[in-house]
Amino acid sequence: MVPTASSVIRFGTDGWRAVIADQFTFDNVRAVAQALATTWKQEAEAGDRPVVVGFDTRFLSDRFALAAAEVMAANGFRVMMADRPCSSPAVSWAVKEHGAIGAVMLTASHNPPEYNGFKIKAHYGGSASPELTARVERALGGAIATYAGEPIARFDPRTGYFAQLRRLVDVEAIARAGLHVIADPMHGAGSGYLTELFAGTPLDLTELHRERNPGFNGTNPEPIAPNLRELVDRVRGEAMRHPLTVGLAFDGDADRIGAVDATGEFVNSHQILCLLLQHLVERKGWTGGVIRTFSTSRMVEKMAKAYGLRLFETPIGFKYICDLMVHEDILIGGEESGGIGVKNHLPERDGILCGLLLLEIVAATGATLGELVQRLEAIHGPHRYDRIDLHLTDHAVKDRVLQSLRAHPPTAFAGLSVTDVETTDGIKFGIENGGWLLFRASGTEPLLRIYSESPDMSQVEALLAAGRAYAEGA
Repeated sequence: MVPTASSVIRFGTDGWRAVIADQFTFDNVRAVAQALATTWKQEAEAGDRPVVVGFDTRFLSDRFALAAAEVMAANGFRVMMADRPCSSPAVSWAVKEHGAIGAVMLTASHNPPEYNGFKIKAHYGGSASPELTARVERALGGAIATYAGEPIARFDPRTGYFAQLRRLVDVEAIARAGLHVIADPMHGAGSGYLTELFAGTPLDLTELHRERNPGFNGTNPEPIAPNLRELVDRVRGEAMRHPLTVGLAFDGDADRIGAVDATGEFVNSHQILCLLLQHLVERKGWTGGVIRTFSTSRMVEKMAKAYGLRLFETPIGFKYICDLMVHEDILIGGEESGGIGVKNHLPERDGILCGLLLLEIVAATGATLGELVQRLEAIHGPHRYDRIDLHLTDHAVKDRVLQSLRAHPPTAFAGLSVTDVETTDGIKFGIENGGWLLFRASGTEPLLRIYSESPDMSQVEALLAAGRAYAEGA
């Protein structure tokens, strides 16, 4: 018996993702688009508001996007479809700029190349709420509309998005600061964005992996240290001639950020979040609440307290940050995976904007990213972090590990006592030295993620090794 769309399609932390030609098929994409169209037509504010449709550089993303656009048009929506691969933040900004009811973005973000995905953006330009995606899931049993040739307008979503970036960041000051920038869009939708933004300026900019490659050259398009070895080598080599060299990396749909210091050291998402928080408060003079997800550094907590800003903690997934940004006065919110959103823009993560803000910081201070991180640690103490991903045979294995941890929680890891246990999202063990060890199952892949933070990197490594040993034993 062939499973129905309603039985196989479930929305995770940000959209529905599945393997192309397995569950991610044209029929299922059309079914989800129809369910979304049905749901949006029930909303009082729908009116004549358009629907924006975008797509990334993955295999068949443009064709899947067209299929979704045709369903939306058949349901009577005025459709604005991107005329080229584009980033998720550019699509989100188009929603806000054009007063759309929302957007569909065909992307699997950082997932392996065999995956694709269907992200929903709401009318505020951020990720769809859990309530909206739940309504879409319930509507999946409905009939699929047929396309009757309704017009689909094509547009370049970069134009308005670039104008917004220039309002938020001093592009000219960056260009004049003597920086040498090496960017890696990882063959993704952010390819060419920085080149376009800095066209005609004196900025010394190189972009790696700009060409479209749906296989991502054999590397998952996630801007984490193991995937950025070429960028690290290039930055380290160029820094010998250009001291203010900065490496930036973006994931497949350019809503996540990674960075590399002039020494070739990877600057992780926690450190980026803290640098941006300091910049927004101390140089831009902005205020508001600070959001961290369950797997994010405790340095964020220390900085929020030092600035007298309210701190919020959420489960993992930017949709939870987005919900707070919609309803509260939020300065910045970030997650471990490199997704960071800031005030006066969108309730959405934006890797390109975060990269520009990092360049603005370096331009303003004349210091390298590594030097800036050291200055923060001199105030708030060292915070070392790492994560390992255990690839499992199926989803049931990761569930068994978590069930074992809940039933028989260890009292120590790597010889360090457990001080407390939290279960906001996964299972997080507080460690006696102020660190922590978190076990959490991926919502889209058969992965068990193990995260750790500690004042000392050797302790992080020992805690992760102990976590791996426990998981493999369970």
